[in-house]
Amino acid sequence: MVQAVSLPFSASTNRHRLLSIFGGSAGNLVEWYDWYAYAAFTLYFAPAFFPQNDTTAQLLSAGAIFAVGFLMRPVGAWIMGTYADRHGRKAGLTLSILMMSAGSLLIAVAPSYESIGIGAPVLLVIARLVQGLSVGGEYGASATYLSEMAGSEWRGFWSSFQYVTLIMGQLVALAVLLVLQSLMSEAALEEWGWRIPFAIGSALALIVLVLRRRLMETEHFTRAIARSDAPPSGFAALIRHHPGAAALVIALTAGGTLAFYTYSTYMQKYLVNSSGFSRESASWIMAAALFCFMCLQPVFGALSDRIGRKPLMIGFGLAGMFGTVPLFRALESAHDPLTAFALVLSALIAVSGYTSINAVVKAELFPAHIRALGVALPYAIANALFGGSAEYVALQLKDWGVESTFYWYVSAMCGVSLIVYVMMSETRITSLLDRD
Repeated sequence: MVQAVSLPFSASTNRHRLLSIFGGSAGNLVEWYDWYAYAAFTLYFAPAFFPQNDTTAQLLSAGAIFAVGFLMRPVGAWIMGTYADRHGRKAGLTLSILMMSAGSLLIAVAPSYESIGIGAPVLLVIARLVQGLSVGGEYGASATYLSEMAGSEWRGFWSSFQYVTLIMGQLVALAVLLVLQSLMSEAALEEWGWRIPFAIGSALALIVLVLRRRLMETEHFTRAIARSDAPPSGFAALIRHHPGAAALVIALTAGGTLAFYTYSTYMQKYLVNSSGFSRESASWIMAAALFCFMCLQPVFGALSDRIGRKPLMIGFGLAGMFGTVPLFRALESAHDPLTAFALVLSALIAVSGYTSINAVVKAELFPAHIRALGVALPYAIANALFGGSAEYVALQLKDWGVESTFYWYVSAMCGVSLIVYVMMSETRITSLLDRD
């Protein structure tokens, strides 16, 4: 078993472990940059693919394709989670970054609706399907890799870097947006400038590919593959031998992923489309709030190593259930950027009780021979049903004139997950990672 460390930055920390965690995290950053570039630039590329004159209708169409990408995540999780369990975490991470590069490149070069008609949104759908397959596999492989590479004493701390890099990917996408907004006119951005971030993402993915090929394989996988008594990873084995753990992952993820995508991805559009902020102001508000959010992830992760995972998740569940409606009510009339920033940050602080530790909690529920699939597939199912649909549901309800219904929906789902958090065991104590 990998030796535990006494302090997150102590001299006893294994150099190879650190390099491997860095390598896995860097690739995760690029993966999520490519994924979130779509959301960050939706306001600019939507007119190129959807000719409606109504802004909400365009965003609704683009949001639907965003959701379609999420629908492919369970498929990617199934295929690539099984692949990572059978061929190694390193192999799974390498394959996922290749697919993400291909999807980003396709968006970067896709012709507009004006050029090829209906073929334009079709190509956009194909690109998001490929990216969905990639991200579906990336989550399970990276969550498993980081959790297995970390020592037991600081497993929450190190595994929290999955969301550090996930958020950093979102921030980089926003940073590219802000730079382009400062250098280009809105007309130029809508005409061709929105292609730049996708070209950047495709190129970065190829660079990360070289880095990932040099990663170490985890000792947990090496020992698992050497065992003759463990059944091979696959959907049938997951359902037959670990149905409770799989169902638990879906249940604990539902409220968390819905809240995360509501407070982060959808929030940028809400600030523009409902609160009345300019695109530039909304981008700056979200960039500042997400930066603070990113910095908090290791803090919450380290806290979970001291007090457990369960108290943090319960704290999020309570805040999400009782705080979401007041939050959006306040944002409806928040026309000052500082006020909006404070409100958005408060929501992101609350959801940190879930985001910082969700990877390690899931990894602690499964044995090594089926861990990547067990982490990836149930999570992807919940993500597709609740996280990926958040933006579409919110915009559809707004289009119907009942926007506030979405606030109550998020609150209710946080309440459902809260019940699960209260009833589940403390995974820091019962972790199967310590039994590999």
